Amino acid sequence: MYQSNTEEITGSEPSDSGQTCGRSDLNQATASSCCPASLSPALPYRSSDVHTPSSSHAPSQPGTASGQCQNGIRVGRPASLVLMSSSDTSSVRFPGGTPRLRRTPGSTGPTGASVSSVSTISGASVIVAVVEGRGLARGEIGMASIDLKCPELTLSQFADTGTYAKVITRLHILMPMEILMPDTASEKGKWTKLFKLITENFPGVNLTAIQRKYYNEKKGLEYIQQLCAPEFATVLMEVQAKYYCLATAAALLKYLEFIQSSFYAAKSLKVIFKGSEQTTMIDSASAANLELVVNNRDNRSDYTLLGVLNHTKTPGGARRLRSNILEPLLDVDTIITRLDAIQELLQNEELFFGLKNAIGHFLDIDRLLSVLVQIPKQETAQAAESKITHVIQLKHTLDLVPQLREVLKTCNTALLKAYSATLEDNRFDIILEQIKTVVNYDTTYLKGSLNMRTQKCYAVRPNINAFLDIARRVYTEIVDDIAGLVNKLGEKYGFPLRTSFSTTRGFFIQMKLDGVVLPEGKLPPEFIKVTKQKNSYGFTTADLIKMNGRCDEALREIFHMSYVVMCQLLTTIHEHIHCLYKLSDTVSMLDMLLSLANACTISDYVRPEFTDTLAIKQGRHPILERMARQQPVSNNTYISEGSNFVIVTGPNMSGKSTYLKQVALCQIMAQIGSFVPAEYASFRIADQIFTRIGVDDDFETNSSTFMLEMKEISYIIHNASDRSLTIIDELGRGTSAEEGIGICHSVFTLFATHFLELCQLESLYPNVENQHMEVQHRRNRDSGAEQVVYTYLLSRGCSEERQYGLRAAEITSLPPSIIQEAKLVACKVSQQLLAKRPTDPETQRQRAVYHLATRLLQTARNSRLDPESLRMYLKGLKKQYEAELQTAAPARPTTDTEEE
Repeated sequence: MYQSNTEEITGSEPSDSGQTCGRSDLNQATASSCCPASLSPALPYRSSDVHTPSSSHAPSQPGTASGQCQNGIRVGRPASLVLMSSSDTSSVRFPGGTPRLRRTPGSTGPTGASVSSVSTISGASVIVAVVEGRGLARGEIGMASIDLKCPELTLSQFADTGTYAKVITRLHILMPMEILMPDTASEKGKWTKLFKLITENFPGVNLTAIQRKYYNEKKGLEYIQQLCAPEFATVLMEVQAKYYCLATAAALLKYLEFIQSSFYAAKSLKVIFKGSEQTTMIDSASAANLELVVNNRDNRSDYTLLGVLNHTKTPGGARRLRSNILEPLLDVDTIITRLDAIQELLQNEELFFGLKNAIGHFLDIDRLLSVLVQIPKQETAQAAESKITHVIQLKHTLDLVPQLREVLKTCNTALLKAYSATLEDNRFDIILEQIKTVVNYDTTYLKGSLNMRTQKCYAVRPNINAFLDIARRVYTEIVDDIAGLVNKLGEKYGFPLRTSFSTTRGFFIQMKLDGVVLPEGKLPPEFIKVTKQKNSYGFTTADLIKMNGRCDEALREIFHMSYVVMCQLLTTIHEHIHCLYKLSDTVSMLDMLLSLANACTISDYVRPEFTDTLAIKQGRHPILERMARQQPVSNNTYISEGSNFVIVTGPNMSGKSTYLKQVALCQIMAQIGSFVPAEYASFRIADQIFTRIGVDDDFETNSSTFMLEMKEISYIIHNASDRSLTIIDELGRGTSAEEGIGICHSVFTLFATHFLELCQLESLYPNVENQHMEVQHRRNRDSGAEQVVYTYLLSRGCSEERQYGLRAAEITSLPPSIIQEAKLVACKVSQQLLAKRPTDPETQRQRAVYHLATRLLQTARNSRLDPESLRMYLKGLKKQYEAELQTAAPARPTTDTEEE
């Protein structure tokens, strides 16, 4: 048979991945799915164009205007949804550039044929619909999103502030290729604030204006009742009163009917409601500053938190990990169940490697589900071949369930047991048995287009369709004839010829040049279409081209007849197909847990605890640790209610910014259920994480450094809660910090600055603590010049370094006389400021009382000490308190030291 002696060439060939018909390139969704500019003008809207979805059928196709898509497949086109031409936006101007805005007829501007722009986001496949309430409901946001690679409709409704931080953050996480908004939000001269912010923050994303009437909550509820799979029917109770998210669902699903070359089958979608209070909010600027998923220097680099933790084996696991990093958990119980599972994986090697081996063979179940629950609007050869591939992939996936089920039988933790119970669902076995009645037992998913071509050709069992059996015999004979032809040519010319295959050329002949002497240095003229690679020739003959044509014709007949059989099979198993949603959730979560456990085996991580204190012993920067490939300098961190505002000082390049980011990254790792790089770690759950990193002037918006700092700190002050974590770096360049300290009284804040005068705040506010990055000074024996050695160690107190900016200036070409004069002036100013430093004994006494009270509260809440150890600890607190009081002398007599 040809399988044994045919080599497949895959170097530059496209992968044989299953795609839905007419939607193969998701980056060009609107370009290939919508009709080109040559279409007839929009028809006037008719009420009959919009049909009410029935309970027993998929969403009905609206009235259509005739048009042909670029791939030759006719797409249903709602007459009321035809997009406008590019001339409609020619006069639109925005501060962040002109957005790719499109409108539906009936909105402001002339109507016409559609001209769509391709989203610049690589690999984006999410479409989002957004709407904002009007009048008294302004600020109430409804969102609906669907990933075209995953049949999951996500609904959200939440109240947002005037900055619309939650909307922008959610959109950054989704990475949409297209955003739908009501046409009333983008009317010329009447743009809403939300519309402006979206166009400024997402300049490379298509913005499509949909008529407001399509944002209909009643239609949205009907769509969900009709399309939601039975397993997720409880979502109806959650959203039936959420009018804005239902309205966006109606607009989104109606739009999908318009652009898709297929529609979702009834009772096939996973519909979930996601509130904003379930996860920690990390705004897009903070995510970029912390390099959570994208490296700021090289967006292809793996030196990000995602790159450090991502050891996933499946696309679903990678997506889940990314989503968790951008939206960490808030629920401590859920986090602890994850930590328990990771700890068991680390302690049980058999379970760890058994799961790792089982998970690694799974395909992208979400994407497989997406194509299985969609019904093409028109049957094509490509759709037929893809459907066969998907059934083979489904069989391959279900064949892996027993192995995964067996591995999980030995688990002990609650989370792993729950997923083990999910795999006991008998529907997996029912579907597999039904598939095996039609598909050959040994048919499976293989990499390589030739291997899959063979699997698809012989997928259906013999004696099911007599004509199919005949067509396959014809195909086999043609392939045997091709192999015989190549052998004859090899004997005729004495060349070592072999049959090869590629997707673009089909079967062709390949000959290696090792030890081959060509007559007159040329190939025989019978060999045509010659290509030369490093050490081989590829070519064909006229007879072989004809045989390839016959082979393709036979394959088309085989695929068509197999497609009919597969469609009948899918009809019988459709009622059970929804169990794959559970399988997808199980595989992606197990894959993410394995990835987090794997990260612990590479570096020395510790399991975190959750209290009301942020305490890290010998913590390390996870990304820096990966970059250096060795353990970086570790530091301690302690932030509590009693000292929740930490000012970090130190020279340039001493490690202040790295330390601040390290604390935030460890906080995020802990809240996704990961171990952290430290010897000990305790965290307080943060509902929001803010960062303000040093920036320069923004010439595009005519904003100075001071103005940018004011905008960013104002955003933090207006949005931070008493459970937030705030990282402020270099704010002192543009403003004062006293106001921020007063407002952020309950917020955990790390504040890095070069202004040593701010260290005086410790004597004014009892919750402020000074820390600094240590440096050492050494003299060069040869030149006698003083050198600064950075230790990257964090210590208590204010930095003693002075004039380190002038030391940096000495390296430049500034004249020595100017530098010397600057040193004299700086010394005089410093002496004057030190003379004015307040040393009020009463303030120091109040600080000692405050610290004692907060430490006693922490002990009462979190202590696990036995009575004797607790008594010794309290004695130590008393001694520490008395020592602090003595340093506050000459204060009034401390007759009330027992107030605590």
